[in-house]
Amino acid sequence: MGISTVTAARILDGQNKGKSGEENTLSFGGFPFTGLAKTYNVDAQTPDSAGTMTAMMSGIKTDAGVIGVDEDVVRSDCSTVAGNEVVTALELAEIKGLSTGVVSTARITHATPAATYAHAADRNWEDNSDMPAAAQNDCEDIASQLINFEKNLEQRYSGIDVNGIEVTFGGGRRHFLPKDSAYNSGDQVSSTEGDRTDGRHLINEWKTQYNNGVYVYNQSEFDGINTETTERVLGLFNESHMRYEADRSNDTAGEPSLSEMTQKAINILNNNDKGFFLMVESGRIDHAHHAGNAYGALNETIELARAVKTATENTNPEETLILVTADHGHVFTIAGYPKRGNPILGKVVGVNSTTPALANDGQPYTTVGYMNGLGFRDLGNETDSDVSYDDPADAGRKDLTSVDTTTSGYHQEALVPLS
Repeated sequence: MGISTVTAARILDGQNKGKSGEENTLSFGGFPFTGLAKTYNVDAQTPDSAGTMTAMMSGIKTDAGVIGVDEDVVRSDCSTVAGNEVVTALELAEIKGLSTGVVSTARITHATPAATYAHAADRNWEDNSDMPAAAQNDCEDIASQLINFEKNLEQRYSGIDVNGIEVTFGGGRRHFLPKDSAYNSGDQVSSTEGDRTDGRHLINEWKTQYNNGVYVYNQSEFDGINTETTERVLGLFNESHMRYEADRSNDTAGEPSLSEMTQKAINILNNNDKGFFLMVESGRIDHAHHAGNAYGALNETIELARAVKTATENTNPEETLILVTADHGHVFTIAGYPKRGNPILGKVVGVNSTTPALANDGQPYTTVGYMNGLGFRDLGNETDSDVSYDDPADAGRKDLTSVDTTTSGYHQEALVPLS
C-alpha cells in the first residue's frame, strides 16, 4: 500500500461515488498527521513483510523472511532463534493487562499477523509440515505459537501473568488441522484441508485451553457472536487466505468483511477497562498487486478505508491512537497524463480529447501498470485475482484497443515477466 496505491484507490473510490475522483479522500486521508518510513530490511534493499512487520512491532529492523527475531538470526536455521527474540507491541500490551487482537484477510499465520505474536527463523514455517525435520524437533511452527502464545510468553519473561490473545480473525485453517480429510471444515477447496503431519488439531487444543472461548468459521457463526458476553474468539474463515473483497460473495460458507471483523473485534476488546491493542491487516492488497490485478488491490484498499472509518467511529479519539500504514510498497505506477476524471483503471485519454491516447508504438495504454509481474490478462468479470497464476507470465505490450481495462478480471501489462 504505497503512495501510488493509496492515490489510485482514493480516485477509484471517488469515481465509484460518481465524482471525478481526484478530489476524494479516503477515511485515513483526514487524519491529522502523515509520515513516511524507510522500509528496507537489514539485508535487503527491497524488503518483505516479515522483516518490515517485525520492525513495526518491535522497533528493531531485521532480516528479510524472519519473524519476531533480530538480525543475529540465520534464516531457516532453527538453532539461532533462542536468545534473539524481540518483544512485540502486542506482547507489551498483554504484559500491561490490555486486551489484544489480531485481524487479517490473509492467513493468520502469514508474515504480518504472525509478527505480532510469533518468533521464527522463517516466515514460511506456518505449520510443522513446512519445516525441515530437524527444525520440527527444536522449534515451534507459527500456528502452534499462536495457540500456545500465553504459555510461551510467560515462559519467556519470568514473573508475568498474561491471559492470551482475546480476538483472532483471519484465514489459514489448514495450518491448524491434521492432514486427514476427516477434519475438513465443510467449505474447503482441497480434498484434504489440513496440512499438519504431526496429528495435532490446534483448534481443539485452543478450545481445551480456553473452555469459555468461541470458535467460528463462517459468516453466520461470526454474526452470532455476542460481543458483550464473549470473552475470547478464534475465527478462521478460509482454508488459506480469505477471499478478495470483490470475490467474497462466492464463498460457500460466507466470510465477514474486514470492516465487519474490525468492528466485532473492537466491541469485544473494549470490554477491558484497561484498554486494548488491535492489529488489523488488509493482507490481500498485497496479493492482488502480486497477481498484477489493480482492480483487486484498489478495492481491497477501499475496504481497508472502510475498516479504518469503522475503527474511528467505534473508539474515543481522546483515548485511542490509530495508525494506518503499509509495510512496503509495490511495483505499481500511475502515469500517462490522463485528463481529470478519466477512469483510473481505464485507458489514458488526454486533456481536451475524447479518444484514447496512443503511445509511440501506435497502441493505447492504461494509466496504471506494473514494472514486473505476470502481466496481461483479460478475464472479464473474474473477481479472484489469483486465477492469474494459472498461466505463465505474459509481459510486454498488448493491443488494448478492444479491451475493457476497467473490468475486475483485467490484469495490467507488466514490463518484466516474473512469477
